[in-house]
Amino acid sequence: MRGDGERPARVVSVGRNAAWIAFEDETVVRLAALRKNVERLTLVPGDLVFATPLDEERVVIDRREPRSFALERTTAGGRRRTMAANIDHVAIVAAFARPPLHLAMIDELLAFARIHDLAATLLFTKSDLAEDERQVAVLPELYRALGYEALALNPKRGDGVAAVSALLARRRTLLVGQSGVGKSSLFRALGGEATVGDVSKIGRGKQTTTTGRLHRFPAGFLIDSPGVGEFELHGCSANQIELGFVEFDALAPRCRFNDCTHRTEPGCAVRSAVEGGGVAASRYASYLAILARPENGRSGAPN
Repeated sequence: MRGDGERPARVVSVGRNAAWIAFEDETVVRLAALRKNVERLTLVPGDLVFATPLDEERVVIDRREPRSFALERTTAGGRRRTMAANIDHVAIVAAFARPPLHLAMIDELLAFARIHDLAATLLFTKSDLAEDERQVAVLPELYRALGYEALALNPKRGDGVAAVSALLARRRTLLVGQSGVGKSSLFRALGGEATVGDVSKIGRGKQTTTTGRLHRFPAGFLIDSPGVGEFELHGCSANQIELGFVEFDALAPRCRFNDCTHRTEPGCAVRSAVEGGGVAASRYASYLAILARPENGRSGAPN
């Protein structure tokens, strides 16, 4: 049953006993406590909830709506964790410089998205700082050739922002990227800067301190996800990691062995394609780096 003062809201960021939310008809982000007399709610960014404003400052969350999608992963310790809800898209922000460009991180984020059936887009920033100008043209094209949307933009100057806005307008997107790559500049350029801060003032016990942002589109939303470490692949078999690399789809069935890990086996079609230039050496190196982790390469469920 819906209370008289209840209003729908979107969860942006979460503490232990509180969450930052934005009511569906507002742009401001509010800190809300969980109502104590209802069953304990587990909330994640993207959740749709109903909350009641008690006064100008206090808000309580009454209940959570059923999730249309839950993004779950297995931690390095083997626990299942829900990271976000009701999203259908991941936008990965990477800078050509400051911080340095890490292709292995980009490829792992793309693999994570594909394994979890999420569309993914690459947004490259700071092209004016790139040490190698060829990268600015070559890298986006490399990923476009794989079927990904890839854009080079400069949010501070406004370059490419309209294209990003059009691309994200009808999607429910989680924004991922290292600190310093330009996510804050992108939010400001899109027209919103709803920053989430310390959530320690509401709730019982010690709270976490987290950051996040929400930007609304007419038919979608964009939520900032702090950090990239949460998206590392753990506990995956070689076949599961392979699924994250779209260019392996047509090659793996041509390998001599059905259980080929594409490392040292003879008759490996993937390795032959790398040697012949049909698969980018950087992408293959990223695959090998993920597979080399001690907890990977064995049987297990994707995380």
